[in-house]
Amino acid sequence: MEKVDTLIIGAGVVGLAIAAKLSHSRSVIVIDKESRVGEHTSSRNSEVIHAGIYYPYGSLKHQLCVRGKALLYTHCEQLNIPFHRLGKFIVATNAEEAQSLEQIKTRAHANSVTDIDFASSKTIVQQLSHLKIHSALFSPSTGILDSHQFMLSLIAEIESNGGIVATQSEFMHAQQLGSDFIVALRCNGEQFEMGCSQLINSAGLNAPDVLNKITGDSNKAIAYYCRGRYYRYQGKHPFQQLIYPLPNTHGLGVHATLDLAGQLKFGPDTDYIENIDYQFDDSQKARFVAAIKRYWPTLDESRLTADYTGIRPKLSKEKQSDFVIQFEATHGISGFVNLMAIESPGLTASLAIAEYIEQRL
Repeated sequence: MEKVDTLIIGAGVVGLAIAAKLSHSRSVIVIDKESRVGEHTSSRNSEVIHAGIYYPYGSLKHQLCVRGKALLYTHCEQLNIPFHRLGKFIVATNAEEAQSLEQIKTRAHANSVTDIDFASSKTIVQQLSHLKIHSALFSPSTGILDSHQFMLSLIAEIESNGGIVATQSEFMHAQQLGSDFIVALRCNGEQFEMGCSQLINSAGLNAPDVLNKITGDSNKAIAYYCRGRYYRYQGKHPFQQLIYPLPNTHGLGVHATLDLAGQLKFGPDTDYIENIDYQFDDSQKARFVAAIKRYWPTLDESRLTADYTGIRPKLSKEKQSDFVIQFEATHGISGFVNLMAIESPGLTASLAIAEYIEQRL
């Protein structure tokens, strides 16, 4: 039976970032049951580098987003990964919403995101005249990147340090014997075992199920899947920066983002589903259009075309939760790290999450 120092379940951007970091000091293998890395949340998002504006002070989302943003920009610059620090406006459509902008600014400054400020009336006239807004905050450190090139850079780092990224390798169960784990995997229909000293659950949407298999408690963790749709806008448009409405209970609202080619897309909305399913339901397009028209009333909805869906990994339908990163003190299993609910800003925070875990291991 082969053995490695660390086995990581889940080859999304966070699992790959952890593996890349740990591969400098120990032997590492990352496994994923899909045929390609980053098949789920890592490939189905807005590809935004978040500034760290909204999250409660001291939360993991706050700390790891702010730190991760700095690490991610440096990483992209050093490795020539395509990115653009184009900034974003958070817009209020009336005086009542403007009061919420004040609260967002206060929280951002408490989170050390001190470059965010209200856009001047001149800026609004010059850059946002196509929008129906009362006022806006501008975040200059928000950006976009090529998430696929980022993941490829992490794989290259892992492999250059002797680590392995194994797709089509499904985690079945694990048993702790002494200070080691015996992990059962299934690959190409065959089951085999591998030993490791450290086991990390970074399985994203499947993380609660993986945790239950490891702890043997089928009722301990419940996964909730929050699906969101993205529409692409065909043709010319006036957008030069990202445009976000006020955040809501389940996310950051239907926002306007740009890709690195300058193409405009809108999303995501929120819809809880029972199983992992990326089907695009176009029946609620009118509701989606209405959300956009609140800040862009001249939207030509005939130019909106269905693009893709993504699913946020949630632990509750009722409220926003922090990242869950658990060590032995929480679950009582030595050598095991459990990550759940790594939704936005998980992409931005990925390198900081890896740093955080390495420091505690």
